[in-house]
Amino acid sequence: MSESRRERLGELVQSRGFASLGELAETLEVSESTIRRDLEQLEKEGLARRTHGGAFWTGESDTLQIFRTRRDDHWPAKAAVGEIAASLVEDHDTILLDGGSTTYELARHLVGRPLQVVTNSLPVAHLLSSSESIDLVMIGGCVRGRTAVTIGPMADSMLHSINVGKAFLSVAGITDRGYFNSNMMLVQSERAMLEAADQSIVVADSSKFGKVSLSRLCGLHEVNAVVTDTRLESTWKEHLEIAEVELVLASVSHRIAPHPGRSGDPAPQSN
Repeated sequence: MSESRRERLGELVQSRGFASLGELAETLEVSESTIRRDLEQLEKEGLARRTHGGAFWTGESDTLQIFRTRRDDHWPAKAAVGEIAASLVEDHDTILLDGGSTTYELARHLVGRPLQVVTNSLPVAHLLSSSESIDLVMIGGCVRGRTAVTIGPMADSMLHSINVGKAFLSVAGITDRGYFNSNMMLVQSERAMLEAADQSIVVADSSKFGKVSLSRLCGLHEVNAVVTDTRLESTWKEHLEIAEVELVLASVSHRIAPHPGRSGDPAPQSN
């Protein structure tokens, strides 16, 4: 009975974006204390974020299935990196999030917080759009179908006209030469993001280190910080220290992989 009730509860929160304790209790004909327990479980599964008086949906939406790709073995590390990166964001910050899978995990921890968020990611924008406390700005441009991000001249032009306090960028590879991504137009837009930000932060699980991709974004020293997981090899820690890049490490040793979508659906992923 509790499983079917929680499933129905999840459907209600998902369909509304935000739902109050009172309306959930009334609809499901149970007490608010029961709703609180069920929401706690949904939050553990990564499907909801509890807030004062109710909960926001933080799982995936059925409307975004076209943007999903198969979840990989590094997802627990991405989730850990996203959570730690979110702790670097202060209330009322103006931030920019690109369209990577790790930045999506970061965004899940920002729902309900008072922020101004700029993004070129349709999944991130959809996730945050239900949160009234977030002033959301969507970058326009051509939509890259596989990852559902906007890139191209229109996106770059808009990025050149704004300023943000912090930009969080995901990458496909990191070597001693710098940071790389697989799409040249995407990298062009990410360079514009770097120029628009007072502080730039790369979020990437440790599997990205030692890998190279088609287009180089910038040198190691050209970002302020890197957030990755504790599986990072010591040689890479030394490279970042020499480049005077702040290193923030997230532990994945005791984490359970988050539930990126109801019924085992994978979350959107790009890099």
